[in-house]
Amino acid sequence: MLENYQFFTQKLLEWAATAHRPLAWKGEKNPYFIWLSEILLQQTRAEQGLPYYERFKAAFPTIVDLANATEDEVFKLWQGLGYYQRARNLHFTAKYITDTYKGVFPSSYDEIRALKGVGDYTAAAIASFGFDLPYAVLDGNVYRVLSRFFGIEKAIDEPKNKKEFAELAQNLLDKNAPAAYNQAIMDFGATHCKPKNPLCGTCLHKEKCVAFASQKQHILPIKAKKIQRKERYFYYFIYHFEDKIVLKKRADQDIWQGLYDFPLLEMQELYDTKTLLQITDFQFFVTKFGQIKKISQPTSQQLTHQKIIAVFVEINLEKKLEIMDNQYIWVDLAQKQQYAFPKIVSDYWQNKTQTLF
Repeated sequence: MLENYQFFTQKLLEWAATAHRPLAWKGEKNPYFIWLSEILLQQTRAEQGLPYYERFKAAFPTIVDLANATEDEVFKLWQGLGYYQRARNLHFTAKYITDTYKGVFPSSYDEIRALKGVGDYTAAAIASFGFDLPYAVLDGNVYRVLSRFFGIEKAIDEPKNKKEFAELAQNLLDKNAPAAYNQAIMDFGATHCKPKNPLCGTCLHKEKCVAFASQKQHILPIKAKKIQRKERYFYYFIYHFEDKIVLKKRADQDIWQGLYDFPLLEMQELYDTKTLLQITDFQFFVTKFGQIKKISQPTSQQLTHQKIIAVFVEINLEKKLEIMDNQYIWVDLAQKQQYAFPKIVSDYWQNKTQTLF
């Protein structure tokens, strides 16, 4: 087994010496920027995260700058990236490091791992890339590479198996060059040992790769759990009075917390326009003071565990409604771009979905 370990690590570093994967954060030693890139890239493709990384660096060149920003400023910059809890954790942790460590990023693995929003993988990445500490990363790319090379037919999403993978990853780590090794194995999984159509024909590992020998590349790695997705139906009411609209800041323990959308009626199904206009709750939201300007066609946004299907109802008001709840605010229509919206809302503004009414 030790021979296989040595073979794997040697061939991986040989591959990395000839493979070039340009990334803006590659070779970065500033732990703040490393942390920033890792949080941005959670559940996000590198090419999608790159412009956000550049914008955050420009807007907040130091962790103190990020700590001093408002939540709305952070969310606005994050808009469109999804998984907004990451942005909330990012802002919280920046303030924590500023207060606790006087703006200096902690340098030990345990301190880094204790930060809010930082898991085992992110802590290992920051520790190795920022401080050359010998901690192996274990992300989706690494799980796939290890599963295939060693022929591990155990579910990677079961806790009892994660420990085994973590121990294997640590044993394979080049302790003298942890940053180079970690970057190499992630790049290898992303560009060579890909989820589909891996480049086995030119792979330096194929001599001892169990998946290649048994032709099991397509089934490894194994996942035990299948994501159960549900559908939710949102009816948004966009109240217009002169050049103003009503926005609502989402404060409930639900998706998009802290972002802005509109007064909302969630229903159990999607209705045709005729039926919709007859529903009592719908009529209440329109109110006797309003007149429907238009009703959009349904539009959708796929999240990890749910699909949001939204219909936008624009209403012209005869007089300005008095707002008693501080979650709701009147804003100038021309200033709506100052607020951070869920993607489904910002897409509606940009595309103005074809109307049904």
